Amino acid sequence: MAGRAIRVPEPMAPAVRDPAAADGDAAGAVAALYAAHYRSLVGLAVLLVHDVGTAEEVVQESFIAMHRRWRLLRNGEKALSYLQRSVVNGSRSVLRHRQVVDRNAPKPPPDMPSAEEGAVELLERSAMVAALRTLPPRQREVLVLRYYGDLSETQIAQAMRISTGAVKSHAARATAALRSLLENQK
Repeated sequence: MAGRAIRVPEPMAPAVRDPAAADGDAAGAVAALYAAHYRSLVGLAVLLVHDVGTAEEVVQESFIAMHRRWRLLRNGEKALSYLQRSVVNGSRSVLRHRQVVDRNAPKPPPDMPSAEEGAVELLERSAMVAALRTLPPRQREVLVLRYYGDLSETQIAQAMRISTGAVKSHAARATAALRSLLENQK
């Protein structure tokens, strides 16, 4: 943030020069304080939270809180210090909230493949699927059940109603055919 000028918007409230000159009611006194100190309070909050939008929200909340508690404020001269303290506390609250959000944000898994690796994997998978489609149905079924279904030779034999020896034979022939097909594509 150093060396960068931050533009703080002008207040929207009507300008009343002297907070004491307000007619004694909360609305007038707070409007006068708003007109006189809005920019400096937003500037203070920006220095703390490093974000103009959030700083404006903190200042607005401080003015709202002051307006609600105006009748409890014994000395109108201390209203500015109340606002400043409220802005600092609100900024601290924002920063604490950000820390909690950052601490609990989901982190990507460390072994996440890059986009290039994903693209290569997709190409290899599509080449494998295309090669599988060229195999005779029984050989294709054996390989799919073995490698995609994660079944044992015995389970494959039961599922296909063939002998375990036939499963081994189909698997060996299919693997050799795939190896040949995929090596020729490179």
